[in-house]
Amino acid sequence: MQLNPQLAKHLREIHFGGNWSASNLKDTLSDISLNEALTKIGNLNSIAALTFHMNYYVAAILKVFEGGPLVAKDKYSFDLPPLRTNEEWEEMSNKSWRDAETLAILIEKMPEEKNIETFVDEKYGNYLRNIIGVIEHLHYHLGQVVFLKKLLRETPDLNKL
Repeated sequence: MQLNPQLAKHLREIHFGGNWSASNLKDTLSDISLNEALTKIGNLNSIAALTFHMNYYVAAILKVFEGGPLVAKDKYSFDLPPLRTNEEWEEMSNKSWRDAETLAILIEKMPEEKNIETFVDEKYGNYLRNIIGVIEHLHYHLGQVVFLKKLLRETPDLNKL
């Protein structure tokens, strides 16, 4: 069995379903309104900010897989652009789905031996480390999004938090 199709499958599952946690980004975000997405609870990130943050890294890795440079910087990873309409929120989510699917396709097509090659610079490790890392990162923040969604919908007065 080859590794890269399994990695691509795992990336798709965190976005579209079928993983062990029985939770995925697309279903979780499907009924989140713009207002809910932008609502901050205390000093926690909003669902919109977390969604942007998660795809920031997927998009950064995708650019490298497409032959471009790595241009991401952690300090910009929460720089959510203004979202004024439900359509803008929906488009941001749709970009996440497109980027995830494109990256999954490129991972599937990548020769297995590339997994151990340096990813851009030695300090970033190899390709495999970055693929696994982005999947772990997505799971981590998906849990936060699920928790925030529950808080938003089950807490009558968020001002008390």
